[in-house]
Amino acid sequence: MVEYQKTIAGEVSISGVGLHTGQETTVTFKPADADTGIVFVRGDMPGKPRIEARAENAILEDSLYLTALGRNELQIQTVEHVLAACSGLGIDNIILELSSSEPPIADGSAQIFVDAIRNTGIVTLDRPKKFIEVKEPIWLFENGLEIAIIPSHRLEITYKIDYDHPVVGIRSASFLITEENFAEKIAPARTFCFLKDVDVLRQNGKIKGGSLENAIVIGEHDFLNEELRFEDEIVRHKILDVIGDLTLLGSPLKGHVIAVRSGHAFNIRFVRKVLETLNGKVSKASDDLTALPLPISSSQIRRILPHRYPFLLIDRVIDLDYEEMRVVAIKNVTSNEEFFTGHFPQEPIMPGVLLIEAMAQTGGVLLLSLEANRGKVAYLAGVNNTKIRRRIIPGDQLRIETRITKLKSKAGRVESKIHVDGDLAAEAEIFFSIADAPENWNARP
Repeated sequence: MVEYQKTIAGEVSISGVGLHTGQETTVTFKPADADTGIVFVRGDMPGKPRIEARAENAILEDSLYLTALGRNELQIQTVEHVLAACSGLGIDNIILELSSSEPPIADGSAQIFVDAIRNTGIVTLDRPKKFIEVKEPIWLFENGLEIAIIPSHRLEITYKIDYDHPVVGIRSASFLITEENFAEKIAPARTFCFLKDVDVLRQNGKIKGGSLENAIVIGEHDFLNEELRFEDEIVRHKILDVIGDLTLLGSPLKGHVIAVRSGHAFNIRFVRKVLETLNGKVSKASDDLTALPLPISSSQIRRILPHRYPFLLIDRVIDLDYEEMRVVAIKNVTSNEEFFTGHFPQEPIMPGVLLIEAMAQTGGVLLLSLEANRGKVAYLAGVNNTKIRRRIIPGDQLRIETRITKLKSKAGRVESKIHVDGDLAAEAEIFFSIADAPENWNARP
């Protein structure tokens, strides 16, 4: 049976406060032609710029609290509930015009958007839907977060949460995603947060419009809200978030999605992996580098990085994954390190700035081995959220894991962590600028 694309029958607007900006805002749903897709419009900006709801336009937000789209000056945040409403009702083509950078949060669920679309009406277009289907499982696993899709002729989502909290704990739920199931069982589920995190979030400029009217707040021992809409409302909202983030695939999905503790940034990385796997567009390094067997030795590292003794601070690369944009390097700290002469003679400690440099060099191996960056150089442009959690002394082996979280033609951002004997020793977010190598760069020894 052929399924056809759909759009909304007319225009409808919804106003309210933005969850994170705290500003009054309006979103207007407008019909769109077949094959338009879901498109946001910033009606408050000159020329009313547009941005498609696609994975390549997603911003990998550092926290797990929202999904954002953007390029250059054009950015839109907290789009997940609106996207879930469109996707859950089978809307393929729609224009979403905003009066600010964020849709209204309403009551913290997708219910108001679902009601607006249904009350306005849904129109079937004369073009078949283009489904995304997988023929074999696709997985993404990282630090206890997991998401996978296995083949199925329908969309089903299973989600498991695991919070160390007396009223939450470990819970799971599974739903077949049909229009009716979504509207009745998923869309009303509200977003949530823990009371202990509220002050930190507000200090970071988030949830300025948050309240008990638009979120479930979990206190030390119980929920602060008078009642829940579902006994497992938190799990259902996580499923709503997954549906919204999967919309960035650009086409409706058929498959059984299984997620464990995943958040928005992780969901988006999974969406990108699905697209790369299905389209065969996984980023790869040039042939001479991909041919290097793991582990990659220090002499081979020097083919990628410009650093030399005494400033080459990684000894070998033990993992290089271009699908997940992840690299793992090893640094063996010995008593013969030159910096121990003055830091400190009586108690040798590896300087924190050199730990950051080691993390940066690990990221540089991945950045500069990508085909688009061959022959270029990466300069350190900034460091954020740095924490040194223990002293590094002679005899320690550093396991440095770095992952690219944002990459453009002239800039990149990575997250890096150093472990010693399985314990987290240091972490940082590092920003790079990428430029053409200076003249005679390749003449270095």
